Amino acid sequence: MAHETAVEEPRFVFRRRWAAAIDRAIGAAVEPVAALLVVVEVVILASGVFTRYVLRSPLVWSDELATILFLWLAMLGAVVAYRREEHIRLSVVLRRSSPRVRAVLETIAAVITSIFVIELMPASFKFFQQEQIDVTPAMSIPQSYVVLAIIVSLILILVLALLRLSEADPKTVAAVVTCAVLISAAAWFGRGAFAAFGNGNLILFFVVLVGACVVIGVPIAFSFGVGTLSYILIVTSVGPDIVVGRMQEGVSNVVLLAVPLFILLGLLMETAGIARRLVESLASLVGHLRGGLSIVLVAAMYLVSGISGSKIADMAAVAPVLFPDMVRRGQKRPEMIALLATSGAMAETIPPSLVLIIIGSVTGVSIAAMFTAGLLPAVVCSILLIAVALFNAHRENASLERFAGWRNVGRTILVALPGLALPLLIRYFVVAGIATATEVSVVGIIYTLLIGVLIYREYKWSTFYPTLLDTVSLGGAILLIIATATAMGWALTQSGFAQQLADILGHAPGGKVGIMLLSILMFIVLGSVLEGIPAMVLFGPLLFPVAKAAGINEVHYAIVAVLAMGVGLFAPPLGIGFFAAGAIGKAQPEEVVRPLIPYMAALIIGLLIVAFVPWITLGFLPKAMLQ
Repeated sequence: MAHETAVEEPRFVFRRRWAAAIDRAIGAAVEPVAALLVVVEVVILASGVFTRYVLRSPLVWSDELATILFLWLAMLGAVVAYRREEHIRLSVVLRRSSPRVRAVLETIAAVITSIFVIELMPASFKFFQQEQIDVTPAMSIPQSYVVLAIIVSLILILVLALLRLSEADPKTVAAVVTCAVLISAAAWFGRGAFAAFGNGNLILFFVVLVGACVVIGVPIAFSFGVGTLSYILIVTSVGPDIVVGRMQEGVSNVVLLAVPLFILLGLLMETAGIARRLVESLASLVGHLRGGLSIVLVAAMYLVSGISGSKIADMAAVAPVLFPDMVRRGQKRPEMIALLATSGAMAETIPPSLVLIIIGSVTGVSIAAMFTAGLLPAVVCSILLIAVALFNAHRENASLERFAGWRNVGRTILVALPGLALPLLIRYFVVAGIATATEVSVVGIIYTLLIGVLIYREYKWSTFYPTLLDTVSLGGAILLIIATATAMGWALTQSGFAQQLADILGHAPGGKVGIMLLSILMFIVLGSVLEGIPAMVLFGPLLFPVAKAAGINEVHYAIVAVLAMGVGLFAPPLGIGFFAAGAIGKAQPEEVVRPLIPYMAALIIGLLIVAFVPWITLGFLPKAMLQ
């Protein structure tokens, strides 16, 4: 999953020279290092694949070094994302507020972020001291060097948050800080009273507090962090250093390195011209038919998703190529955006979907199996979306274009062949065991650069550094959510909530059917409120064992969960992907709601078909993957 935000927020502008100078200094120090780490990770993983598969002499230290550098990349990326105001957050309330109210909400968000960092800082130093005695097994590097990444990032984020507060209205800052201190003090000194609430504290901290933070625009990662840390400090006797440990654990899985690398692959695919040529080849084949460009849109989202892994990148690559011609033929922009949004939801199961990779990392479900299982469900949903699009096209009597001829079709397909081969190459390397889901992203990156430089000859190296920074920022935003969500998931598990949730799901009426229907409803809601990645990190480890105990295949359950979260992610009124599609298509969200209804209905029908016909996901899996 990539960065499913509603609308790209403007870059913060400093009025004070000293604040702007400090901000620029942090950017100048952090951004090149983080960009270099991406390149180093690519080199390390590529070397690992080459030495293991070609030289038959694997590097025993490559995964360890990649994991160590990965934590630094994730945490420095979080700093870059905060500096560029690109952390994932719900911005519906912010967008609809007056400038004055928005300024107050932004001040509250900066204060909450600062409080979280300040509260976590002593625990980080304590955890740093604890880790000094441990060393990594292969390279004998002190673990404290790894934890240092968290400390450095927290300090820099705190500085950036304080710089933003220095630009806000002093009276507003004073009022917000005073309220925050009074509320915190009252909660701390009255913490004995919270014991009487029992598990009601879960609602208070993880629903009310976290929900309020998310609604007013606090980045989701910091909302999770504040809720978790507050719960642990006030309700439990556990030390807050456990939060730091769980955050480190959350982003210490080398599988998650695929997140920034697939983001990089998606961005390179755009700049190398692969996405545009794929769309042009499809348009030449069926674009002359009535509703043909709608078919091209859905098919292009399917193909492009198989390369980038980022739905926002997919929509941003496809829409500018197709929308001008669709408008010229008389198709209505809200209708086009509705199809774009639901195509993005459908594409969530197409490998190398970041959500599939993260499911594998947090639940242990085979990523290779999900890469195969997700293809046909997306085809089923695509067919239903195309049927609705064709019906609408005939009803609106959209104009036709002249067929360009089979020679032109053959030429455009021939030009697009290198791009068409890329998703097949990615899947082959994973299924054949040549590369892991993480390493295969490096294969795709190298292949894309070679295509852009040697074959299409339009890749500009001047775009490489900005692409690395975009990768770092988006990757850091996603990975910090995973870090804080891991800590939050641990707190929910230790509280007994996990068992209660499992009991509710396990005792759903109707057996397997009831469990599946309740799971679909839960994942649609979670996808709408939290997005796929944080929702899966939080609830995947809790719900998957219940489904498995009920006799539901984990791979099948994973695909259904991802499709359901895709429906929630792109559905109004809260679905962040819905707003992203509107921003990319340049239309107001309220204009898109009505045209979206038939497409969303088709998507839900497809989801139910996939859920209750397991063969669609499992039919092409080898027997070894079904066990």
